[in-house]
Amino acid sequence: MNYQLKVYTQRLPLKAVFRIARGTKTAAAVVVVTIFDGKYYGWAEAVPYARYGESIQAVVEQINHLNNTPVNKDSVDDLVAALPAGAARNALDCALWDLKAKQQQTSVAQLLALDAQSPCVTAQTLSIDTPQAMAAAVTAMHNPPLVKVKLDNVDIIEKMTAIQQAAPDSRFIVDANEGWSIEDLQNCCARLISLNVVLIEQPLPADNDQTLIDYDSPIPLCADESCHTSADLDYLQGRYQVVNIKLDKTGGLTEAVHLAAEAKAQGFDLMLGCMVGSSLAMAPASLLASQAQFIDLDGPLLIAEDRPFGFEFEQGVMQPLQASLWGGGSDRNYSLARELFNH
Repeated sequence: MNYQLKVYTQRLPLKAVFRIARGTKTAAAVVVVTIFDGKYYGWAEAVPYARYGESIQAVVEQINHLNNTPVNKDSVDDLVAALPAGAARNALDCALWDLKAKQQQTSVAQLLALDAQSPCVTAQTLSIDTPQAMAAAVTAMHNPPLVKVKLDNVDIIEKMTAIQQAAPDSRFIVDANEGWSIEDLQNCCARLISLNVVLIEQPLPADNDQTLIDYDSPIPLCADESCHTSADLDYLQGRYQVVNIKLDKTGGLTEAVHLAAEAKAQGFDLMLGCMVGSSLAMAPASLLASQAQFIDLDGPLLIAEDRPFGFEFEQGVMQPLQASLWGGGSDRNYSLARELFNH
């Protein structure tokens, strides 16, 4: 029997306005894919990202194009692998892993020989605002162990000082989203160390980060927009010390696993990141948590209403994935995907 594939778009309202260096959003626009083999359902969520030339419509068209070709167990992996890395391939790849786990009555983690999950610290994100508002926002987190701070190049030290004073025991990741210059980086790094900043994510534009080769940063630098797949690793050498693995960039869990292995072999540390989405989008990436030095999978905390069986968070600690959401092998656990498929 050929696989039946359906694609949906959903708008997930956020709890509050979310601001980064390149823009503002009030909702997460996501794509959900379900695959049915006649007995079992697999599903997954992806987040198209305009920064990479993606749109909801284009991603839906990429996925629906497969419906013009007979898709079955023998052909589906090659068809998905032929797609470019991005949100469409991510949704299909992760839905297939969910389906395979159910077909084989096991888990995705076992299929990929990944370590068993345990609770892990995840960063909680502060979006750009005034120093006072950002200090108030981190205070409301009640002494979080790790905070990711979105910053453009306006009042960098003033904002970080206010935040650190409000949460003196927290560690911080600063995410510039390509919004800084090399001068910004050089001028603020020494002070940021004293403010408990342990990582700076993508300070310079991805197509203009060559000056990092000559800069010996006192704080590790993480490649986000500059790193999509394992093919980028040679370019990143000498520029960055950490790579941010996001499944919407890698094109799914298959390449994410490969990227993690190759990056570690080449001496990079790992960060797990996410676009703003529900727990369904975080689920596949969470399987790599034991391999990462930094984890940033707090997307579900930013949306107003998460999916049933979503991740549980307590004081910055993220509990392991629930099999009833994604990646579990029991046919008792596919009711959510089945409900959406038949809606």
